[in-house]
Amino acid sequence: QVQFVESGGGLVQAGRSLRLSCTASGSTFSINTIAWYRLAPGKQREWVANISSSDMTNYADSVKGRFTISRDNAKNTVYLQMNSLKPEDTALYYCNFQPLRWPNAWGQGTQVTVSS
Repeated sequence: QVQFVESGGGLVQAGRSLRLSCTASGSTFSINTIAWYRLAPGKQREWVANISSSDMTNYADSVKGRFTISRDNAKNTVYLQMNSLKPEDTALYYCNFQPLRWPNAWGQGTQVTVSS
């Protein structure tokens, strides 16, 4: 029913920036809290940040001060501006609801690779 499409990832050097985009379809976008998650090799899926219907935001401690989440309801899109990237940010980044719904459907994700 709801599909997420992530884009904007890439290969960058440490200290550089990337801007990820997440476009959702199939549901009413503006009333939902949307989150970014990431999955790195050898690690559990990690919650990164979220943004509520009232534009309230929260961040994982590991990215606080470096990442900024925002949304454009007219475009059904959530963004993740990632500054001062570190090698430990390397992961496959996904967007989805928070809390996750059942049944759940993940998008393809977008790969972020940060070299030292």
